[in-house]
Parts: sequence; structure tokens; C-alpha cells
Amino acid sequence: MALSAVSDDGGATRGILRRQALRESAARTYARALPIVPVRARGMTVEGADGRRYLDCLAGAGALALGHNHPVVLEAIRAVLDSEAPLQVLDLATPVKDAFTDELFATLPPGLAARARVQFCGPAGTDAVEAALKLVRIATGRDGLLAFSGAYHGMTAGALAASGGAPAAGVTRLPFPYDYRCPFGAGGERGAELSARWAEKLLDDPKGGAPDPAGMILEPVQGEGGVIPAPDGWLRRMREITAARSIALIADEVQTGVGRTGAFWAVDHSGVVPDVMVLSKAIGGGLPLAVVLYREELDVWPPGAHAGTFRGNQLAMAAGTATLAYVRENHLSQRAAVVGRRMLERLRRFAAGRPQIGEVRGRGLMIGLELVAPEAGPTAEAEAIAEAGTMAEAGAMAEAGQAGSAARVRPVVDADWEGTPGGATPYGASTSEVAPGEVAPCEGAWLTGAEGEGARGALGGDARQALGGGVPYAGVTRTTAPPADPALAAAVQQECLRRGLIVELGGRHDAVIRLLPPLTITDEQTEAVLDRLADALDAAIRTSGTRSRPGGLPPAAGPFAPPFAGNHH
Repeated sequence: MALSAVSDDGGATRGILRRQALRESAARTYARALPIVPVRARGMTVEGADGRRYLDCLAGAGALALGHNHPVVLEAIRAVLDSEAPLQVLDLATPVKDAFTDELFATLPPGLAARARVQFCGPAGTDAVEAALKLVRIATGRDGLLAFSGAYHGMTAGALAASGGAPAAGVTRLPFPYDYRCPFGAGGERGAELSARWAEKLLDDPKGGAPDPAGMILEPVQGEGGVIPAPDGWLRRMREITAARSIALIADEVQTGVGRTGAFWAVDHSGVVPDVMVLSKAIGGGLPLAVVLYREELDVWPPGAHAGTFRGNQLAMAAGTATLAYVRENHLSQRAAVVGRRMLERLRRFAAGRPQIGEVRGRGLMIGLELVAPEAGPTAEAEAIAEAGTMAEAGAMAEAGQAGSAARVRPVVDADWEGTPGGATPYGASTSEVAPGEVAPCEGAWLTGAEGEGARGALGGDARQALGGGVPYAGVTRTTAPPADPALAAAVQQECLRRGLIVELGGRHDAVIRLLPPLTITDEQTEAVLDRLADALDAAIRTSGTRSRPGGLPPAAGPFAPPFAGNHH
């Protein structure tokens, strides 16, 4: 299906947008930042009513794993329509539903697939989250819930209560290992360890104040929170902590699932088998579908405990079966890992001379660039943490750090720390070699000292003492991440749109440029996305009046630039 040209001078587009503004709710979001009127789409290309074409790195907020109108999806939908099968059957069994369930179970972590149950929910991820929370509370007889700062689980009452920033009774919020703005002022492996220790000590403290939890819900990569991957080692610690205390571990894979992060499910990277998985978006092939998968031991709720009129959407199940099979059979999760890694490498090289790009991070084809105001200085909260004399004091100010730019202290590690390539730590965080006293660009802050040997590798005695609880930071220089710059991020989004590139914003302050391209993105499209994004970033930076190194994205050698050896930051 070729995209034919649309003859519209913009008048029809303006009229449609004007009527939308007059008639639709003030709660609309994407339409405000993306004033386009899509009329047709194929793969990664979207065409507006005015004839302009765009490369879509939003992809329905990650729902379009195969892009728009993929042939296998269209064929599956047409087959159901042509068969005159019922389109909506509540929770009755059908051949379409049976085929979808078979394909879905074939992709699950083996430890869950062998003893899983599935609940079909209302057609949105937030309803599946509600079902998961209800399930674990009924199964355990407990009401409390553990959730994480920066999380996003949906907009209905229970899902919103579990999201970061929403006040809710019965929900205990734990610090998520946000490396760039670590709430403990540590970052890296140390920050992840402190996050895990915080959770463990709180649960075991009879005076800790946490309601007895039925479950812990987390995202393997926080999406709306700013594209923040959870370290694999930290995820394994969460599994250990919850299993030891009979707390159900709920993995929210609504956006991370179906190959997005470079594995079919994001939990596959760590080998963690959760008790419950919440799935939506891509599992419906672009049509609304949501399910909860869980261990059979939890299947104790009574008939009708969770229901929904549209949980029997046959078109979505057919499209979902085709999508799951295509991703699995064509190894698109592996391709997402390769393409995503190369995109990250290119973007990190581009960011090296631009202090406005605080950090480039992500996993697979889930990529984020956090934009900052480097000349504004640290926020008041960050300065307060930087002035704290002990690690215990910095840890006690975790909430202040999340509200602004937390002080970040991290040991300088050799590129081949413990023999792992690229300096990967046991928690999966990338590290780089930095000279004594040097602050690495594009990072929040580093532990630096006058004597390099004391801060290398697994830490010398002085540096180790400086990181210990209650011990002053003797001889350690701490720097802070600059404040987020949402205005610059919004400007970049508009510059991208002018260049025919659709991107999303996210993060605590809407200062993270998010890329969620379809898994079918070609090499040529990848280059076009990177070139347009680089041009948009430089244009927005010039307009903002801040300083950066001139020049575009480093050129690729062949289809992609070769892996960059050295400091990716």
C-alpha cells in the first residue's frame, strides 16, 4: 500500500484542529504538542491531511510494535471480518481467543508459562493494573502496596494511586534507582544497592509505618518517568526481597513488552520471574487489549471479581496473535537490541559536546535524552544534599532529591572493572574511566578525589569509608546534576515536528525526549531519525542561547556507526 499524496493547502487541517479545540476535553494531551491531522500511515511513516509526512517515533505510545498497518496485522483483521465471526464475546471461548492465548503463553518466561493463568481485562493497561492489584489483595488478604517514585501505571484510581507523585492511603513509595538523579546521592551500583537496602529495612522494621503489603508493582524500565532502566541486579534483589516475605511481585510490562527493550519481555534481561505480569499496548497489534498473567496459586478470586464489557475484543486478539508471532519468528527483539544499542552510541557521541543533554539512556528501542539547564546551577534541593556531611543524611533527603536535582556521588571505575566489557557493573550500569578530579560530561555527578588510586575499581579504603553510612565524605568532591529544562525539551519537540519527526516528552518534569520507534524501523529510517533529531536539538539549543559544540551527529560508517570505544558519556 503506497502512501498517495494528499492535496490540502492546510485549510482542512486548520479547520479540524479548530473544531477539536472547541469540542474536545481540556484534558487532551498529545494533540496540544502535535498539531497534525493524520489521514494515512504505513510502517513508520504518517501522512497528515496537509500532505506532510512524518517519521513516527511515538508509535501509539509504544502500542505499534510493527508500525502502522503492517500487512500481517491487516490480514489477520480481514480474516476475522470475512469469517463473520462475532466481534465481541465478553469472556466466552472462541478459536480466535484460543489462538491468541497459545501464542501469548509461548512467549512468557518459562517459569511462569508452565503454571500461569490469564485474566482478560477492559481494553486499557490501567484496567489490567487495577485487576492485578485486586488479585494480589484478595489472594494475600493484605491491603498494602509497594510502589516506586517516578512510576506510571495508569489513570484510573488504583493505578494512579500506585504512580509516582499521587497521594494514596495504603501505598508505600520506595526510591527507584534513578542513576542520573540518585535520591541517595550515590548513583550506579551503590545507589541501586541503597535502594534495595531501603526497601528491605523498611519492610522488616516493625515501626517503619508501611501497611502490610500484598504486592510490589514496578516497571522494568520506567517509561513515562523518563526512560529509566532498572538495573538487572536490582530487579533480582526485589525478587528476593518479595519472595522471602510472601509479597507478590507485579511487573508492569504495558510499554516494555513485546520486544521493545531488546528482549521479548523486559524482565527476561534479569531472569526474574514475577508473580504477576500486566500487559497491554503492543499485545493487541495496535488495537485495544489488556491482560493480567499470574501464577495459578493466586487464582483464588471468585467469578465476576473483575470484569469488563469489551474484554472479548476479537479483532484485537487476532491482530495481537499476528503481532506476537511476527516479533517472535523474525527475532525482532534481538534486532531492537542491536539497533537500540547503536542509536544510543551515536546519541552519546553527539551529546558529548552539548551540556544541555544531561544523559542519554535507554534499553533496546526505548530511548530517552534528558535535557538540562547547565548554566542554571543546581537546584536548592540538590545543594542541600551536596552540603550534607554523611551518606545517612543524604539518604534521608531522598524525597528532596526526587523533587529537583539530587546530588550524585559515584566511584570512578575502570573501563574493564571486574573484567566486564565496557565497565558494566553487577547491576548492569555502564561505567567509564575518568581521570582524578575530572567530572564526566553528560552525567549527574561523580565521586572524584585528589588521589586516583583511592577511587578506582572496587574502591580503596578511604573512598569506601566515605561512602559508608554516617562517615563524612573526606577528600571527596561532589557535583550535582543541573536542573531539568522542560522548555528546551518542548522546543526540541517542535523543531523535530518541523523536520518531519514525531517524538514524545516524558520524565519528572517533561524534560526527557522519548523515542519509541516501531521494531520494524529500517537502517535508512534510523539514520533519518538520528539526523533530524540532531538537527532539531542544535536548532533548539541555538534558540535557547546556551552554548554547545557546533556540528551535527557524528557520521555513520555504513548503515550504522561502529561501536564507539571509550567514554560513552
